[in-house]
Amino acid sequence: MADDITKAVVLLSGGLDSATVLAIARGEGFQCYALSFDYGQRHRVELTAAKHVAEAGGAIEHRILTLPIGELGGSALTDTSIDVPDASEPSGGDIPVTYVPARNTIFLSMALGLAEIIGARDIFIGANAVDYSGYPDCRPEFISAFERLANLATREGIEGDGFRIRAPLIEMSKADIIRTGAGLGVDYSLTVSCYKPSSDGKACGICDSCRLRARGFEMANISDPTAYQKTA
Repeated sequence: MADDITKAVVLLSGGLDSATVLAIARGEGFQCYALSFDYGQRHRVELTAAKHVAEAGGAIEHRILTLPIGELGGSALTDTSIDVPDASEPSGGDIPVTYVPARNTIFLSMALGLAEIIGARDIFIGANAVDYSGYPDCRPEFISAFERLANLATREGIEGDGFRIRAPLIEMSKADIIRTGAGLGVDYSLTVSCYKPSSDGKACGICDSCRLRARGFEMANISDPTAYQKTA
């Protein structure tokens, strides 16, 4: 349990996982500084969701930083010339086209900088290695490696107590994540998971992220508040 004055940086996408992580951090007594990114994602509706989640979740502060990751292309989430596949479509490899090159490395680096500036020693991220899409930067090995980097490359890591990269969902199923969040009072109707929502923010219901979300609620035996354009 953290002291009441202990600060933490929480990466907040506006999705189901990060909303749960914010609730976990708050439940441990942290003052949470939420950090989101406008990185050129096609599903920018998640940033509006992040604002609502941060407010409802009791974040002390919520920043949205602009990063030009999307200008590099290379992902269906940032490059309009690459289609976001339906969950039923073969990916053609273990890592799908919705992988954004180096995204979590960049996000954690920004969170690390903010943590050092505000005096936080814990950084929370909603990475998950069970019910996920095969992204290499969602694995426990990556989280451990970044924590080592954080404590090698910073003044606090050398002269102070160091940093902890917290990924409390890393070994949880989507159903377990939803049960945990529901127990902590997370309002999942505020969250957005879809990779290709409609112009009014309605979830497509057929992308990999929508399917994982829908199945998670089904397996958790909890009503899914999401309005899908299509259902399986």
